[in-house]
Amino acid sequence: MTEQNTRLGILMMVATTFVFAIQDGISRHLAGEYNVVMVVMIRYWFFAAFVMTIASRNAGGLRAAAATTQPVLQGFRAVLLVAEICVMIFAFTLLGLVESHAVFACYPLLIAALSGPILGEHVGWRRWAAIGVGFIGVIIILEPGFGVFEPRAIVPLMSALMFALYGLLTRYAARRDTAATSFFWTGTVGSVAMTAVGMWYWEPMAGPDWGWMAALCVTGALGHYTLIKCYEVAEASAVQPFAYLQLAFVSVIGVFVFSETIRPNVAVGVALIVGAGLFTLWRQRKAG
Repeated sequence: MTEQNTRLGILMMVATTFVFAIQDGISRHLAGEYNVVMVVMIRYWFFAAFVMTIASRNAGGLRAAAATTQPVLQGFRAVLLVAEICVMIFAFTLLGLVESHAVFACYPLLIAALSGPILGEHVGWRRWAAIGVGFIGVIIILEPGFGVFEPRAIVPLMSALMFALYGLLTRYAARRDTAATSFFWTGTVGSVAMTAVGMWYWEPMAGPDWGWMAALCVTGALGHYTLIKCYEVAEASAVQPFAYLQLAFVSVIGVFVFSETIRPNVAVGVALIVGAGLFTLWRQRKAG
């Protein structure tokens, strides 16, 4: 049985959202200059090398890290994640960071709501209340019938659905595999799958952009590791409200780096979403 530590899980989720926000900003820059598939492929080469290096230094080496009784699940997780990353980065080039994440923000609602029927986790009424408030925030951001609700918005919505499933499968895999095993499969299988596709889309990259690519590689490896650890120590429904913080972090990057705009309804929605997450943290502390 996986040991539960909700407070640690929440901290890991906040760290994950911050790292992913920085990563998304770098991805938006590179995807605006180069093919999305190539960018993700190079990032995954580093990711695979990173996880293999870590695994080789642990007890049992690569064989122990790769050992799993659920290879189909682990392999599917890895391919699903790399495909989701490609879809989301493509969304950045269509809608920008702020609008893409406004749509993508619904994924924690999907995970938290489905963690009960799929994973058998207990979701109390207070968590449901926080999820509901967060959902209201998302609706305010999206303004159904206006702006972001257009055909292009389907792209980040697809990404949200894919990432929600990845999150649930990661939590499920943690019941029988260690974080090190999930991390190993995520990097290696994802790299193989991405190379099989990305090798056909190679194009020369300017010198300065290789520096940005290096930064993307580091944030990619770090972010996925903290996410795996997060799901290993805490229930998905407990930590998901804090995944909304990524929307706040990425909005700052979108505005100050890429000169995107935040409409008043987006600001109100983000306030509700972050407030819901902070309320859940307060409840956890009070219960503890």
